[in-house]
Amino acid sequence: MGAVIISGVFSLFWWAVFFIAFHKERSRYRNCYLLFFALLSLVPFILNVAGDYGSIVFVILINAILIGLLIVPFFLIFNGVVMIRKEGRQLAHLLSLVLGIVILIGEVAFAWMIISYSLPYPTDTLANTYHSGLFIASLYISMSVIYGSMAFLIFIIYTLFLQILPKKRDFDYVIIHGAGLLEGDRISKLLRDRLDKAIKVYRKDPTPPKMIPSGGKGADESISEAEAMKKYLLETGIPEEDILMEDASATTLENLQNSKKIIDEAGGRAYTALVTSNYHVYRALRYCRRIGLTCTGIGSRVAFYYWPSALIREFIAIHAEKKHAAIFLGGWLLLMGIISVLLFA
Repeated sequence: MGAVIISGVFSLFWWAVFFIAFHKERSRYRNCYLLFFALLSLVPFILNVAGDYGSIVFVILINAILIGLLIVPFFLIFNGVVMIRKEGRQLAHLLSLVLGIVILIGEVAFAWMIISYSLPYPTDTLANTYHSGLFIASLYISMSVIYGSMAFLIFIIYTLFLQILPKKRDFDYVIIHGAGLLEGDRISKLLRDRLDKAIKVYRKDPTPPKMIPSGGKGADESISEAEAMKKYLLETGIPEEDILMEDASATTLENLQNSKKIIDEAGGRAYTALVTSNYHVYRALRYCRRIGLTCTGIGSRVAFYYWPSALIREFIAIHAEKKHAAIFLGGWLLLMGIISVLLFA
C-alpha cells in the first residue's frame, strides 16, 4: 500500500508540474517533455496498483513497446511509398520514407551491437580491432537513432494532446490559414478541410464570429488564397459582413501578423480561434506567442497517409530554430559523452 501511495504522489507531482506549465503557455517546447514525464510517471503507479499482476503487466508493456519499435520503420517506409504515389516525388513527400530507413538502420545497428557484445572477442589483434570498431559504431548509430526517435515521439504525443482538448465555443474572430490553390484559383482538399472546420466553429458559436481567411497570391495563382477562401465561405452561407480578408501574406508568420492587425483595428474582446491542419497547430501557436496573439488552436483533419510526413516536416521546422536546435544537439552530445565515458573510462 505504501508503494502505491508513493508512486501516486510521484505521478501527481509530475502531472501538477505539467498542467501548471501548460496553463501558463501551451506553445512552450518544454511542455512536450513535461507531458512525456507525466505519462511516464504513471507506469510505476499502474504496476504497484496491479499488485501481484504487476510483473505480467510489465512484460505485456515491454513486449508491446518492442513490437511497436519493430513495426514503426516498416510502417514509415510503406507510408513513404504511398505518399510518393499520391503526392509526387518532392523532397517534402520523401520524409517518412527517409525516416523509416534511418530508424531501420538504427534497429539493425542495435541488433548487431547486442550480437557483437555477446560474441567472444577474437585473439587476433586486427580482427579484435575490427570487432571492437563495429561494436562502437553500432552503439553510436543505434543510440543516436533512439535519441532522435524519442524526441520525435515526445513531439507527436504533445501534438496529439493538443487535438483532444475540449475547445470553447465563444469566439470573436476565427483565423483560417491559407494553403496553395489548385490551377491558380481552386480550393484544394487540404484548404477545404480547414474551411469546413472553421465553418463548424462559426455555426456552433452563440454569437457568430468574424472569419479571417488569410493568405496572399502566389506566383502561380491568379487570385489570392484569401479571395478563393472568401468565395467558398460565401457559397456555404457565411454573410459577407462576417468575412474580413487578409490577402497580403506569404508565410504562416505573416498570416498571423496581418490577421492580428485586423483584429487590433477592429477592437473588442478579441477572443480568437486559429484554424489550420491538425499537424500545424502547435507551430502556429508558437508564432502566436511570438507576436503576442492569444488564441485557441483548432485543427482540421488531414488524410492519414499525409499526416506522418507533415508532422516530420513540423518537427524539423521547430528544431531548425536556433534555440531548439541547440537543445536537441546538446542532448545528443550529452548522450554521446556519457556513452564515451562508459566505454573508455
